[in-house]
Amino acid sequence: MKTIKDKQILVGADFAGFPLKEVVVEHLKNKGWNVTDIGVRSADEEEPEMFHRIGLKVGAKIAEKEFERALLFCGTGMGIHIAASKCPGVHAGVVESVPAALRAITGNGVNVLAMGAFYVAPQMAKDIVDVYLNAELGSGYEWWPNFYEFHKLAIDELNEFDYEEFKKNGFEIKRLGDYPLSLMDKPDNL
Repeated sequence: MKTIKDKQILVGADFAGFPLKEVVVEHLKNKGWNVTDIGVRSADEEEPEMFHRIGLKVGAKIAEKEFERALLFCGTGMGIHIAASKCPGVHAGVVESVPAALRAITGNGVNVLAMGAFYVAPQMAKDIVDVYLNAELGSGYEWWPNFYEFHKLAIDELNEFDYEEFKKNGFEIKRLGDYPLSLMDKPDNL
């Protein structure tokens, strides 16, 4: 698997997300990242691949464990992220801010991060990518009891989710365990 630790990232964009993807790819390459691009690669492609097809291709590479994480770009980030989410084991999220990107990975384990070129400015996209790629599930929340365990359990249950089983079980999820978690403010001394 191509990992974040080894500075390997997968990207994909449709024609609307292409300009923002180009800015982010240049930024990452300047920081030493190896970028694999499986989306639109030119502003003047005659018949560019549609957003959902790119999302599915990227999602498949995550599902098949070829890559640990990926970045997606379309006009809103919504359609391409919905498509990627159809693949098993993909936890995709759309973000438009640095705090949302940080929480997407630290609290939700998002392995496919999508951005909308209509809404995210180029510098913001670079900042979003930097924070996303430099964090992992639970990082920065070590002070919060059960934060990691609680969120990891959610990811594990989502990975095991089977809709037919859920339906047969009266729309109750098969629980793999429980970890108590309550809202807390970060202590002032941290």
